[in-house]
Amino acid sequence: MKKFNVAIIGATGMVGQRFCLLLENHPWFNPVALAASPSSAGKRYEDAVAGRWAMAAPIPERYKDMVVLDAEADIEKIASLVDFVFCAVNMKKEEIRALEEKYAKAEVPVISNNSAHRGTPDVPMIIPEINPEHAQIIAAQRKRLGTKRGFIAVKSNCSLQSYVPALHPLKKYGVKCAAVCTYQAISGAGKTFDRMPEIIDNVIPYIGGEEEKSELEPLKIWGHIEGEKIVNADSPKITAQCLRVPVSDGHTAAVFVSFENKPSKEEILQAWRDFAGVPQQLALPSAPKQFLHYFEENDRPQAKLDRMLENGMAVSVGRLREDILFDYKFVCLSHNTLRGAAGGAVLMAELLAAKGYMD
Repeated sequence: MKKFNVAIIGATGMVGQRFCLLLENHPWFNPVALAASPSSAGKRYEDAVAGRWAMAAPIPERYKDMVVLDAEADIEKIASLVDFVFCAVNMKKEEIRALEEKYAKAEVPVISNNSAHRGTPDVPMIIPEINPEHAQIIAAQRKRLGTKRGFIAVKSNCSLQSYVPALHPLKKYGVKCAAVCTYQAISGAGKTFDRMPEIIDNVIPYIGGEEEKSELEPLKIWGHIEGEKIVNADSPKITAQCLRVPVSDGHTAAVFVSFENKPSKEEILQAWRDFAGVPQQLALPSAPKQFLHYFEENDRPQAKLDRMLENGMAVSVGRLREDILFDYKFVCLSHNTLRGAAGGAVLMAELLAAKGYMD
């Protein structure tokens, strides 16, 4: 695989910082530009994130002296330097939509961590193990945008990346409906404990927009391409409640599910064990070898113990048992800034690069 030069747009935020760490020694992707808001532009990266670096690992040396570019004003300059960009900006949705389209129209593919284009019918929202075929809609999107290379691809919301991968291999049994309660880490809000003191000794039972995303986005992921758009699936019906909990990293989900054809517990466990996707077949650099890990212990998975499984790119499942209202219930866990955010976007970029979309 050839080396691709990349930029991180929104490099000073928490997900942007995670991109910096993930790409520091990436075998395919070489970060050559960092961009952020006008308040950070013109500064050395180390100075731009002073007092805001939220990662456990220190700022890699390679980034410290890089001068931060202006994400909006320097689009042409960035386009001349890179093969594609990762985007994780903190702006209003309509501003993000416009910014990402500007990059795409400058013939720069955009791998987006933002939610702004998730509802756009010709923008694929890809979990690489689940719906890699949705990349085919990029041809229609390029036609609409009038581009040869440029396009936008997005990753889904971090909250559903714990339970959708666990439900997906069970769809062959006809998933009728599911109820999900997510317990979401503070890094999902871009916070650390010192920047969110109100979460200590507390649970906040509301995260704006999160429940709607958790209920609707799986239907796009499970949808199909019809003409020049992705048509959402009609089912399964999903209802969600999303709570912010005092955990640094790792979103946990309690899942209740009913089937058209109820499988046995062993059939479910076998489906999880056997499940692999295109990233595993292609041995993509960021792909976990075993996507779904099942824990037999009653007190697992735990965020503190299991969020870094397979470099934070695997999904942990546990406590599968029959339920008195639904057919089954179980618990899932995924690392929200790795599998759920920057890591999932890097894996999607690897998939698209391997399939020739970055050429």
